Amino acid sequence: MPQLDPVRLEIFRSLFSSVAEEMGATLMRSASSPNIKERRDYSCAIFNGNGELIAQGEHMPVHLGSMPLSVQAAIDEMEFEPGDVVLLNDPFRGGTHLPDLTMIMPVFIEVSEEPTFFMANRAHHADVGGMSPGSMPVSTEIYQEGQIIPPVKWRAAGDLNDDLQRTLLANVRTPVERKEDLAAQEASLKVGAKRTRELTKRYGLGVVQNFMTQVLDYSDTLMRKELEEIPDGTYIAEDYLDDDGSTAEPVKIRCTIRIDEDTADVDFSGSAPQVRGSLNAVSAITFSATVYCFRCMAENDIPVNEGCFRPLTVIAPKGTVVNATRPAAVAGGNVETSQRIVDVVLKALSRAVPERIPAASQGTMNNVAIGGTDNNGEPFGYYETIAGGMGARPSKDGISGIHNHMTNTMNTPIEALETSYPFRITEYRFRDFTGGTGTYRGGDGIIRSLQVLCDCSVTVLSERRIFSPYGLQGGNTGFQGLNILTRKDGNMEGMPSKFNIQLRAGDVLTIETPGGGGYGKPEHIHD
Repeated sequence: MPQLDPVRLEIFRSLFSSVAEEMGATLMRSASSPNIKERRDYSCAIFNGNGELIAQGEHMPVHLGSMPLSVQAAIDEMEFEPGDVVLLNDPFRGGTHLPDLTMIMPVFIEVSEEPTFFMANRAHHADVGGMSPGSMPVSTEIYQEGQIIPPVKWRAAGDLNDDLQRTLLANVRTPVERKEDLAAQEASLKVGAKRTRELTKRYGLGVVQNFMTQVLDYSDTLMRKELEEIPDGTYIAEDYLDDDGSTAEPVKIRCTIRIDEDTADVDFSGSAPQVRGSLNAVSAITFSATVYCFRCMAENDIPVNEGCFRPLTVIAPKGTVVNATRPAAVAGGNVETSQRIVDVVLKALSRAVPERIPAASQGTMNNVAIGGTDNNGEPFGYYETIAGGMGARPSKDGISGIHNHMTNTMNTPIEALETSYPFRITEYRFRDFTGGTGTYRGGDGIIRSLQVLCDCSVTVLSERRIFSPYGLQGGNTGFQGLNILTRKDGNMEGMPSKFNIQLRAGDVLTIETPGGGGYGKPEHIHD
């Protein structure tokens, strides 16, 4: 290998990342649904010809650590030629949950017989069928959650698979929006392919491939240096999900981290068996959440790619809630269990490097999916997650009303929401004094009240309604969240953490999100 040139290495690292960022910008600007256009619930990445992650945009953490498994599934099952586009969402083949549709495009450079790159993106679609609008049901098996798409060719040598498109669109509640969002994903891949071809034309294929290898090795080296600074030893933590949406039983997640010089084994043995409800996580989710924690702990700016995964080994026993097997329901595993995995891994790391680890953030995405037929007879489907409190940090308060950890989405502007859907937002503000007290206070949650203007169905998947976000180093817990339904006649009803219910025009759903935990003893509060 040629001698490392740090300046050129940084230039190429930025070039690779900029391609993924431009792919994301194209997807966001081309999409139809507010969920992608406004909330930016998508991710984009570049892979080499072996399917190794080279660079990602600053998009959704829960997507990006798991997307390499989708690309590998496509490689394992496909023979590629120029013009191909692969589509999949199967959680047991590298996907996360069914609404997340992944598209993959091979890129052939010069006269190569095998792909030189793969462009990939993943976007959360507001509906992919299933038993309830939004495809985020309170389910007991994956077949209730929507269409399962194994790796299949959306395009073969440039020709659209019309039968596949017609079948997919015939089984969703909002086919026009789905068609437009899928077209936006394709446009994003084309931009990525164009930019990588430009890179190889400008610098030469050999040079580009050499720096792809160097970027991976660089991340590997940086991650190992970070791990060497953690005292060798075994660090254990556990926490609980409120329930699985099917029974009232709490669900344990246990993590044992073993640090040995420049490597880490993260073992989830002792976690609960896979559950009947939809809070099961597949192995891709558990891996993604674990990698995210170690990347956040690092003091250096480590490029997130396949290289920084190498020193980490994740052990997730099959048949558990952190590595469920078919036909387990998984709609909530991607959004809720991923957050608890983060809480548990960070709690374990706090035993080793307390000066680097914050208290627990809200620990939920507060998923709301609403759908039905509006007053004009048009079908609609909407999905959002709601921000909450960030945990206090070792030297700062937590931030209030922010999406944190495995979600990196934006707020859906009230104007965009009310323009697109038969809803009215009647209240949207901080939930004051809900962060845990301590030397540093946790961030506050949010109160968001949504009034529906037509009869419709709503599903809520939320967490931290029973088990509070923990504080660290003597800090107090954050406040639990609340779900409240106010009927048009004024009757109020407290709702569980997970439910599906029919709403009538005029009903109001209020989500009060949790606050983050506090850090340090309250009597030592900072000025």
